[in-house]
Amino acid sequence: MPPAIPLTRTTQPKSKPRDDQLGFGEIFTDHMFVMDGSADQGWHDPRIVPYGPLSLDPSTAVLHYGQAVFEGIKAYRSVQDTIVLFRADKSAERLNRSAQRLCMPQIEEDVFVSALKSLIAVDRDWVPRAAGTSLYIRPTMIAADPYLGVRPSQTYTFFVILSPVGAYYAEGFNPVKILVEDRYVRSVKGGMGEAKTGGNYAASLLAGEEAHRQGYSQVLWLDGLERRYIEEVGSMNIAFMIDDRLVTPALNGNILAGITRDTVLQLATDWGIPVVERSITIDEVLTAAGNGHLQEVFGTGTAAVISPVSELFYKGHTITINDGRVGRVAQRLFDEISGIQRGLKPDPHGWLMEVEG
Repeated sequence: MPPAIPLTRTTQPKSKPRDDQLGFGEIFTDHMFVMDGSADQGWHDPRIVPYGPLSLDPSTAVLHYGQAVFEGIKAYRSVQDTIVLFRADKSAERLNRSAQRLCMPQIEEDVFVSALKSLIAVDRDWVPRAAGTSLYIRPTMIAADPYLGVRPSQTYTFFVILSPVGAYYAEGFNPVKILVEDRYVRSVKGGMGEAKTGGNYAASLLAGEEAHRQGYSQVLWLDGLERRYIEEVGSMNIAFMIDDRLVTPALNGNILAGITRDTVLQLATDWGIPVVERSITIDEVLTAAGNGHLQEVFGTGTAAVISPVSELFYKGHTITINDGRVGRVAQRLFDEISGIQRGLKPDPHGWLMEVEG
């Protein structure tokens, strides 16, 4: 990719929202990055253009066969007024793993990161300043062949859009209530559970809507075979503090290898908290809650960072966690990760990349 990506500036810039008006994923910046890929040319024609609709033939493969992968990353405005990306290299790695699972082409890490940095540099004024806000980045790859037939596409489109955001959940950092889902499943072994692809999220919609109607923020997914082993919560990984140990389901092919999950495990290790990655059943969690050994439950993910859980509802029984309060470890993790992202705390692992320009 050339050092300078061709830029077509918008002639109709949008009004930027105030930081206190930001929700999640509803507002988009003035520009987007687009690049084409094909079997004979590889990735080519990178460009930054005004944000707007993509033109797709009605027969485009992604619309019929779901061959698409995406990522979620955030950029932050630090207290030093620099703009930084958090662990973008890990997102590049994960996008390529997802692409491999769906027979899609790889994107070199430096090309991926250059696309992000170049686009953010153009729309840098959209990066919000207030604590708790960020610029959410959505890189996406889709199959572009105008063809009806079940086979990998020969052409692809890669694009990146940006959205200034506030808190992911309306509750903010306050604890959320979770429904343990024992009817529907999101993935089975040998499926695509570890890929970040739209079909996995489509599979979660019905259970999520039913949980919302009952007053719960998300669902806790169990395994697809025995309906016993805990996998993920909503669109996040899940972690439990049991007897002062941080326990999280092991990556088994069903579970997304979360970047925030990895961050949490590294920080916990740094702090001397024992970390255990293994299979864990819902019955074990119920038993730990009953005998007082379950101390905290929280989700981990790019969108919410850390999401404390106050209640789990399973088969007619409600489990209250830590008296419904934010736990000590969840709070410390949230403060540490947020502090690193905003330049308030040291970055000993080199997780930040500065966006110049």
